[in-house]
Amino acid sequence: MVENQQEILDRAYDKGFEYERKYGYCSQAVLSAIQDIFGGIDDEVIQASHSLAGGGSLDGDGTCGGYSGAMMAISAFFGRKRDQFGEGDVADWMESSKLSRKVREEFIDKYGSIICNDIQKEVFGKSYNLWDPREFEAFEEAGGHDDKCPSVTGNAAKWTAKVLLDEGIEPNL
Repeated sequence: MVENQQEILDRAYDKGFEYERKYGYCSQAVLSAIQDIFGGIDDEVIQASHSLAGGGSLDGDGTCGGYSGAMMAISAFFGRKRDQFGEGDVADWMESSKLSRKVREEFIDKYGSIICNDIQKEVFGKSYNLWDPREFEAFEEAGGHDDKCPSVTGNAAKWTAKVLLDEGIEPNL
């Protein structure tokens, strides 16, 4: 059965949400959701994204790991390959950046930022120091991995899937 676009987007959201809820590490959750639906992402890419979670090294002051995972997923399909270094000029390699900006705009519209701590403030009403055991416990009690971060990650996966579908990437379902 061929799914319509909304069903695919819903599936991407659900997979991103569930992976973040069960396993954490938003960057890996987004990439895994996209891998499940579209293929095209090697397990090594998912592994390499691990420390991007929580704003990078779980410090919160960098880019949301869900957004980082989205950019990596888009680049897995549209980015420059190593054997293409030195070919063309910068304009020839702008497509993945242009496409990633679409997800960035969704983050800005929904959360006002792509920075982890800013998104936490929007979603939780405050940001947390995930390295402080008491703050991490408070983060979890506030729904950190129940629904708050999973919803951000689900949205990142959905917005990424929309970009891929709009660019003609077929789901592997």
